[in-house]
Amino acid sequence: MSARTAAGDTEARTPEGGPESVDPAPALAFEVRGVTRVYGEGAAAVHALRGVDLALPSGELVVLLGPSGSGKSTLLNIIGGLDRASSGDVRFDGRDLTALSDAALTRYRRAHIGFVFQFYNLIPSLTARENVELVTEIAPSPMDPTEALALVGLRSRAAHFPAQLSGGEQQRVAIARAVAKRPRVLFCDEPTGALDSVTGRAILRVLRDMNERLGTTVLIVTHAAATAAMADRVVHFADGRVREVTTNEHPASPDDIAW
Repeated sequence: MSARTAAGDTEARTPEGGPESVDPAPALAFEVRGVTRVYGEGAAAVHALRGVDLALPSGELVVLLGPSGSGKSTLLNIIGGLDRASSGDVRFDGRDLTALSDAALTRYRRAHIGFVFQFYNLIPSLTARENVELVTEIAPSPMDPTEALALVGLRSRAAHFPAQLSGGEQQRVAIARAVAKRPRVLFCDEPTGALDSVTGRAILRVLRDMNERLGTTVLIVTHAAATAAMADRVVHFADGRVREVTTNEHPASPDDIAW
């Protein structure tokens, strides 16, 4: 049984003490209400988000899907604490992120959030293990860097520098770095955008594995519609708005995704 399934497997009871037939609603990781984001002013203003309402349960793998400029990365940055909404509310575990100071947002990111981007952002002069170790030095309860690399299948490459690793291996180091601090949520912005189909599927397998084995909520931003098949929940973006939210009762294996 996956960690994600186990987390939602609590048994509710009626006032008489018997079990209820309806499962309890899953806890929400994020609740977004009326969020807008406007860059610039007047005639030059760009409306990146136009009143987004969204509820994201804990423990799911969610794909934010849409074309370039649709607002999906902007929302990811706002709920990840990298940017602020122009208006509206963003809550994490019921806590209002929009009311936090910059210092408090930094603590929120440090304690709860891991980031994986399209480009790996590894330090060339450090080994794979040392790149992961950088994050563990600031986390309250981190994994051992070698353990994190083992989770992504790179224990044997721990002493290699980025230039000695393939693109897929570098992205796996970036994922290990993100999960080493044991984040509640892993944000992935086009994590397979610079990879070929074989390597891209391998990265998606790692992300699903992090979700199932560790119970980590995973949010993947992508424009690749095929990726939606592996998600528990798909949020469709267009023109700064959420157009539709769909769920997959039986998510596909990353190996079965058409590229």
